[in-house]
Amino acid sequence: MSINAPISEVFTYFARPEHMADQFPENMGLNILPLEVKNGFGVGTIFRISGDFDGKRLEWDCETIEYIPHRKIVAKMIEGPFKSWTITVNFEPLEEKRTNTSIQVDYDMPMGPLGGFIDKIKLKKIAERGIENGLYRVKSLLEGTGSIPVYITLDAYREILKEKEKANLSVSETILKIIKDYQVQKVPQ
Repeated sequence: MSINAPISEVFTYFARPEHMADQFPENMGLNILPLEVKNGFGVGTIFRISGDFDGKRLEWDCETIEYIPHRKIVAKMIEGPFKSWTITVNFEPLEEKRTNTSIQVDYDMPMGPLGGFIDKIKLKKIAERGIENGLYRVKSLLEGTGSIPVYITLDAYREILKEKEKANLSVSETILKIIKDYQVQKVPQ
């Protein structure tokens, strides 16, 4: 997909694994939590993905195994429900403020032939549609026609996720609630 934004902005967005959650519908309850950050979210970074995938709650841990600034990010599952799972995001500058971005997920389902059959009839289409819709969401975010991505520290993001769970709100709604609560506290009595 072509995104009308400089490659540095597109790459920076994808380099933060927790931003992947923004690409999926909120009803999936997708959370991506960095567990161990290495080399500025580069090779060795470990993060946990959890969410509701077609009615089934799944969770797995991934490690960034390839990180080429402004070119490529690859992460693979190191523990989880699949036989294997790898995501590759490629970046190609088209013009000064236009970037071609592609996402490829390679995975093997558990349960042998039965898992392969379930994948072919149901999950593969859901995954492909999810990736395509996710790229459209990122495109709108980075082109300024959607929500604006916010870059925060890992500790701050963890605190927001805790508050998100307590309040049962989206990340954006949680941030707004925290700001409003702070403003109420600052008003002189």
